[in-house]
Amino acid sequence: MTDQATRPEGEIPGKPTAASRTTLSHIMTGSDTNLLGTVHGGVIMKLVDDAAGAVAGRHSGGPAVTASMDEMVFLEPVRVGDLVHVRAQVNWTGRSSMEVGVRVMAERWNESTPAQQVGSAYLVFAAVDGDGKPRRVPPVIPETERDNRRYQEAQIRRTHRLARRRAIKELREKRAADGIDD
Repeated sequence: MTDQATRPEGEIPGKPTAASRTTLSHIMTGSDTNLLGTVHGGVIMKLVDDAAGAVAGRHSGGPAVTASMDEMVFLEPVRVGDLVHVRAQVNWTGRSSMEVGVRVMAERWNESTPAQQVGSAYLVFAAVDGDGKPRRVPPVIPETERDNRRYQEAQIRRTHRLARRRAIKELREKRAADGIDD
């Protein structure tokens, strides 16, 4: 980390990964179920977005909005009576965007068995000012080998997101130039 005296003017000081890491816990009830009697994926996705949003706001020091969800993986069903823990942290930061990694764990509310991973997700948040315009975020400072791995993997996901967006834009422009109206 750079010293305050040697930091270029206007550069925001970095924050360690642990500074904004958080866990959101929620007990699942009958109102959370789908037609199969397990917890609806959308309920889990909202918890994921809530936890990731809290982390993004903490890290950036203000409002941050969900820009995308790269991946949401459901590994096991969640049942009524499960105590769900949604753990989130900033994996990577850009100028005004952040990737937040989320791990979803579940355990029976009335048993002393260890929590089991039931899902994971990667979300991208953009920090915004009062007018909804992008604002700068502090760099994230990985603290452990695991944090370093997550940072590197996040850079790969970002490269793929940008390449996918560029390829789709080029395809649409070509189709429009060829007179194909979708």
